Amino acid sequence: MSVPKRKKSKARTRSRRAHQALVMPQLRPCPRCGYKRLPHRICTQCGYYNEKVQLETEE
Repeated sequence: MSVPKRKKSKARTRSRRAHQALVMPQLRPCPRCGYKRLPHRICTQCGYYNEKVQLETEE
């Protein structure tokens, strides 16, 4: 089993983890109903994407 020759510094460890921060999803309002949704996804409320019905929903 191999063992590290030198201790990894705190700066090296923290710089590796710098990109792991949590970010809020970028929600955009649906142009048809105004419900907040992810961009380039079908709206779960009205079922529309790109001004066309993609998903039948109960309204």
